[in-house]
Amino acid sequence: MNETLNKVVNNGLASVPAVTQYLKSAESCGVDYRPLLVAAGIDSVLLENNNKHISGAAMEHFLALLIAASNDPCFGLHSASFVEPASYSVLGYISMNCSTLRMVQAKIPIYEKIVGDMGVTSIEVADGYALQRWTCAFSDPVVRRHEVENVLGSWVTYARNFLNFDEWDAVWFEHSAPQDPALLEDYAALFGCEVLFDQPASGIRVSEALLDMPSPQANEQILQTLLEHATALLADLDKNQTVANQVKNILRLMLKQQAPSSQIIAEKLGMSSRTLQRKLGEEGTHYQDVLNELRLELALYFLKNTALSLDSIAYELGYAEARSFYRSFKQWTGRTAGSYRVT
Repeated sequence: MNETLNKVVNNGLASVPAVTQYLKSAESCGVDYRPLLVAAGIDSVLLENNNKHISGAAMEHFLALLIAASNDPCFGLHSASFVEPASYSVLGYISMNCSTLRMVQAKIPIYEKIVGDMGVTSIEVADGYALQRWTCAFSDPVVRRHEVENVLGSWVTYARNFLNFDEWDAVWFEHSAPQDPALLEDYAALFGCEVLFDQPASGIRVSEALLDMPSPQANEQILQTLLEHATALLADLDKNQTVANQVKNILRLMLKQQAPSSQIIAEKLGMSSRTLQRKLGEEGTHYQDVLNELRLELALYFLKNTALSLDSIAYELGYAEARSFYRSFKQWTGRTAGSYRVT
């Protein structure tokens, strides 16, 4: 594989809605953020379009300036209160129309690039609990702390306000507790569950039994419309990538129950099927190779990080029959899917 699903990417992009959440928090602190935007090299006009992105480097610089100007040791944590569906771009609305929390967790790692490359989400299921962890890509330790606290705080606040879910077991932070013990009350008030510091990972933990509770607001028809919109957004983000990566990212959005043909993918990219095959050939690959590579990446992810049955995984990978998935996995790895999950 050229990459893995859980690979920590560089801090390439941050969506405008992600920036907007911090701007609202800054306003609540009485901070004039306009000169800070200039200092960080961020065009304020760009922030008027929610479909735009800024560089991750500019975002990290801007956050460092904001944190210092706020004089708030929990600025990132407190910024979580300003989260709204638009904060996650189309991913926020996708999550609101998923049928279960398990489905939401399965979608986040696939679609989060729309929100930005500031970190990577992964799901680890073990001993009856699911840990939804987030690995930050920022290098500044102060910014990392605030960003991690914002992300986890935003997850919980969003789930509480928009997904009608508020039954977390615990919150984990890799960093240490704040020096002022009085600030721990702020963490308790926001998360409403046990908050642990100096942990092996940063994330929120929930009982696995709750992942399959049905969401009464889920709408499959709206969900499919949102996924089509997400496809267009990812295609625009990926236009400077290789054609193979563009194909793979579109497949991530469309790959379920039945794999789309190369002709359908070509249409999404605005080219003919013959042109797509030629461009892939120039990159030393073929459509089926890209499809198989993605299927293996996702299969390994689902087997290691979810409790989905093998038949359900086959469905998620676009196989009409589960036995075709079993045969392909054995061909790719030399092992059965079941034996891989056990190790």
